[in-house]
Amino acid sequence: MADLSTTYMGIALKNPVTVAACSLSCKVENILRAEEAGAGALVIRSLFEEQIRHETGELDAALAKGSESYAEALSYFPAISHGEAKEHLFWVGRTREATKMPLIASLNAVSPGNWVAYAKQLADTGVDGLELNYYRVEADMTRDGLSAELQMLDIVASVRASVKLPIAVKLSPFYTSVGNVIQKLDEIGVNGAVMFNRFLQPEIDPDKETVLHEMTYSTSAEMRVPLRWIGLLYGKHSLDMAANTGIMEARDVVKALLAGATVVQVASTLFRNGIGHLTSLRDGLNAWMDSKSYASIEDFRGKLSQQGFEGDSVMFERAQYLDFLMSRQRWVKA
Repeated sequence: MADLSTTYMGIALKNPVTVAACSLSCKVENILRAEEAGAGALVIRSLFEEQIRHETGELDAALAKGSESYAEALSYFPAISHGEAKEHLFWVGRTREATKMPLIASLNAVSPGNWVAYAKQLADTGVDGLELNYYRVEADMTRDGLSAELQMLDIVASVRASVKLPIAVKLSPFYTSVGNVIQKLDEIGVNGAVMFNRFLQPEIDPDKETVLHEMTYSTSAEMRVPLRWIGLLYGKHSLDMAANTGIMEARDVVKALLAGATVVQVASTLFRNGIGHLTSLRDGLNAWMDSKSYASIEDFRGKLSQQGFEGDSVMFERAQYLDFLMSRQRWVKA
């Protein structure tokens, strides 16, 4: 049997299959089932600042800036109730006491000061790490991309200076230069990058002339964006990379590791197949490693990254692009 153990942000994991922040972790029973099914770690559903704010005017101002939708919410306008910060913190602490596997808290705030305040409170619950779920829709046309990136980096730097826990940042794939953002996070002292945050987009019903807010599960096809960037950036920084979105089967786990991911985060596949599917993902990875005679994950991690590319690594991006176009051309002629 292969050795599936790995280390994510300095946290020892039995295997790289982790549960992403989602509503499954709203119940301690689900987290215990995930632990029993073999999860390497679990990211607890985010603490949202909007759930804490009670002043309607302040909340409306935040929503107007384009921060109105969240990847983990079932609605683009989640229910607001007072005092949920204490409830969330109590629940996280209770979960920590009930489980042995590594737990990572997740935070999604709006105002810079509260990122730090809530990060400190989450750190006191006994979790092993902290994931900053930086989800923001930049809809302000007067705001340039550099300003948006600098604000995110300033917030992360403030949190990094305030807590000792390992920190990961859940990123968007839509930065002008994802690699440069990773480099800046590395300089700040961030320990991991989750690639990527899945943006849930509104749908329109033309018959009822209404905007629909529906939760749709991800598919394996959506994995290609994180797979691409992880492969390009592996070995060029010191952050551990978590592949997020589209990991449905054991083969997807293998793909992410071959590209250079340290761990994978799964959610949609658990909603589709049940929490017990974690066992299939773990055992499938082990079976693949045995079939290839790999004794440990480090034997093949990053093998198909740009760094591991045999030949001219500078041509890594263009070569794959041209190969795809040529294959499509041959298919059309046929």
